[in-house]
Amino acid sequence: MAKYLISFPAAAMVVPDDQWNAVVRDSHAVIEEAKAAGAYVFAGGIDAGAAVVRVSADGTVTDGGYAAARPLDGGFAVLELPTREAAVAWAARLARACRCDQELRVFMFDPAS
Repeated sequence: MAKYLISFPAAAMVVPDDQWNAVVRDSHAVIEEAKAAGAYVFAGGIDAGAAVVRVSADGTVTDGGYAAARPLDGGFAVLELPTREAAVAWAARLARACRCDQELRVFMFDPAS
């Protein structure tokens, strides 16, 4: 089985204020279903209020991320699934719950993990 990253950038989530409670409820319900199905690895969102730092091999810490990279934000779920089709189905469920399209990526297999 492969691990799939299902995610969206924060800017994609354009939800009217009166629908936020429903989005939270629905998205948490999908995650609970993934847990019950044995597919859940982890999920969460990037804390946009926390400072980004870069850490070098020698331990040097520099404020900020890579200048050439787009900011990393939004929500993420990692699910372990048997097929790409199953990953697409879970991504669609999360898209409905979050009221925004989801990006789907597969992690390359790491035999040491």
